[in-house]
Amino acid sequence: MKKFINRPENLIEEMLAGFVIANANKVRRLETERVLVRKDAPVQGKVGVVTGGGSGHKPAFIGYIGKGLVDAVAVGDIFAAPPVQRAYEAIKASHGGRGVLLCFGNYSGDVMNFGMAQELAQSEGIEVESVIVNDDVASSPRDRMDNRRGVAGEVILWKVAGAMAEEGADLQKMKEVGERAVFNTRSMGVAHTPCILPTSGKPSFEIGPDEMEIGVGHHGEPGIERTKMMSADQVTELLTLKVIEDLPFASGDEVTVLINGLGSTSLLEMYICVRKVAEILSDHNIKIYRTYIGEFFTSLEMGGFSVTLTKMDDELKKYIDAPCDGVHFVQH
Repeated sequence: MKKFINRPENLIEEMLAGFVIANANKVRRLETERVLVRKDAPVQGKVGVVTGGGSGHKPAFIGYIGKGLVDAVAVGDIFAAPPVQRAYEAIKASHGGRGVLLCFGNYSGDVMNFGMAQELAQSEGIEVESVIVNDDVASSPRDRMDNRRGVAGEVILWKVAGAMAEEGADLQKMKEVGERAVFNTRSMGVAHTPCILPTSGKPSFEIGPDEMEIGVGHHGEPGIERTKMMSADQVTELLTLKVIEDLPFASGDEVTVLINGLGSTSLLEMYICVRKVAEILSDHNIKIYRTYIGEFFTSLEMGGFSVTLTKMDDELKKYIDAPCDGVHFVQH
C-alpha cells in the first residue's frame, strides 16, 4: 500500500484537523464529537440540513458544508456509518428553530443510526424528517427500489435541499421536493480498479487487470456484470442506456447530468464520456439542462466513474440553479 498517511488509527482525526484548518472561514468542529458544521450554525429561522456517512468519499460529505448546501455532517470511519450520538449532535447543532432535514444514502448502518438519532431529537421536541437516497439502478431491480443504494445522487439532494432551506422553505415542503428529486434521479457506475483501504492495506475488491465491474458500489460492492474492458464510448453507452430505461426518461425531458469520478479517473477521460452521454441523450430527444463533471463522491482512489441523470421540472431547475458556497462546491 502506498499512501501519504501516518498511523492508520489516527487517519480520520488528522484529516479532520487539516480540513478545519484549511476551511476555517466556512466550517468548525464540535468539541465533543466528529461533527463538522457551518461556521454560523445553527442559522436561526432556517431548516437545518444534515448529512453524513463514512469517510473515504471526499469531497463527500464534508465538502458540501456551506451556504445553500448542508449545515452539518456526522463523520464516520472509512466506509462506516457515523454512530447514533454523532448524528444526534449534528441534528442539534443545525437546528435553528424550524426543524432539521436528514439527507443520507440507503445503507443499513446509516438508516439505522440516523433513524435512532431522529427519534432522540424528536423526543426533545425537535421536528426532524428524513430523505433517503436510493439512486443506484444496479443495486436492485426497479420493483425493489427501496433496496437500492444511494450514490452520487446524494449530491443532487444536498443541492436542492440546501437551496430550499436558504430560501426559507418549511420542513415538510423540503421533504416533499427532496423526495421528488431523489425519485427523478438515477445513477450507474463502473470501476476497473479497486481502492486500497488505509486501515487494512487491502483492496476493496479483487478484479483482473483487463476487467471492469459494471454497476459497482461506492464501497466496492458487486455490480451486475464483470466483463472485459470496453472503450469509453461502449461503457458510457451501456451505463447511460441503463439509466435512461430505468426512470423511464422520455422524449422531450430535460435532465441534469452529473459525471462523477470515483477517485483516480482523469478529467480527460470523463470529458470523453460526457460527450457520448450528450450524443445518446440527443438521440433520445432528451435535452441537457445543466452538466456537472468531476469528483463529487469518490471511493478513495478507485478507478472508475458514474453517470447520474436527474429529470428536471421547473421547481427543481430553480433549486439546481441557485447559488451555493460550499467548501468544495461553489456555484454563482
